[in-house]
Amino acid sequence: MADIAPVREIQISGSEELDALLRMQREPFVLRGLVSDWPLVAAGRSSDDEARSYLLAHHRERPVTYSVGKAGSGGRLFYDENMEVDFATGRGWLDDIFDQMAQAGSDQDAGAVYLASIDLHDYFDGLHEANHVDLGERKLMSSLWVSSRSRVAAHSDFPDNLACVVAGKRRFILFPPDQFGNLYPGPLDNTPAGRPISMVDFHNVDFERFPRFAEALEQAQMVELEPGDALYVPSMWWHHVESLSSFNAMINYWWRDSGRWHDQPQNALFMALLTIRDLPPEEREHWRAQFDHYIFDPDPELAAHVPASARGILDPLTDDTAMRLRSFLLRQLGR
Repeated sequence: MADIAPVREIQISGSEELDALLRMQREPFVLRGLVSDWPLVAAGRSSDDEARSYLLAHHRERPVTYSVGKAGSGGRLFYDENMEVDFATGRGWLDDIFDQMAQAGSDQDAGAVYLASIDLHDYFDGLHEANHVDLGERKLMSSLWVSSRSRVAAHSDFPDNLACVVAGKRRFILFPPDQFGNLYPGPLDNTPAGRPISMVDFHNVDFERFPRFAEALEQAQMVELEPGDALYVPSMWWHHVESLSSFNAMINYWWRDSGRWHDQPQNALFMALLTIRDLPPEEREHWRAQFDHYIFDPDPELAAHVPASARGILDPLTDDTAMRLRSFLLRQLGR
């Protein structure tokens, strides 16, 4: 693969500066050593066994969901030849899963063992309190990710993301949101984890099948993170994630600065596929104009001719109007 530009590295003096950075920046950046004082990071730097023991000491006795990839896939979690996901998902106890990871880590042909987005508050006692970043008043989803050697295809997420490596080594390759077409996204309704993924194999790129991927690489950024390092991934930036060590662990934080009522924009895309895409061209153009009028390029005086008390969802949404809109849509879809 061609040379890829490094992700910018930034130094900060404290939580207030981090808060300001996260509000201002819309490109990725790396904070080396941001969480180097965490006890979990100290355990991860000591040994894989120490990291596993630390996590098990805080784990609540409840099973977790995990995935096991296909043997011989090089740790890639993807689709098979029939476009079904090529990994199995099950429920198990954390100590048993860690044993499987240890076995996979010593076997180059073993399939990846992967724990994704395990909620810190639901599954652990005291882990968050002893290992967390001060992110101010943001309403956070805090999750643990653990795996043997693995490769997760490039994808994007709606929330902003701060990813903190606590054990092992991870490589991120990131692409701006406008490169999504050059990454050749796969199915929208058949995805490994709820978001469409790039169909390109980054370890064996077929440029004849995916010629525009070369353009995406020109805009790409890459970084390798050690325990204690953190990476900010802004909303909708595509990222390919590779766990390079036999045991890898990461804690990440997702948040949105928008209102609590905002739903996933991807749902609007699904609705547009259901209602607009297959209309005759002249009708699609009409709805394109309506979307511009109400959504993408609204006039500040859009609803000035409507009495204020009757504007409803033409005004900025509130908890109340968003709830009424959601109820209306559910009734419409249920017909």
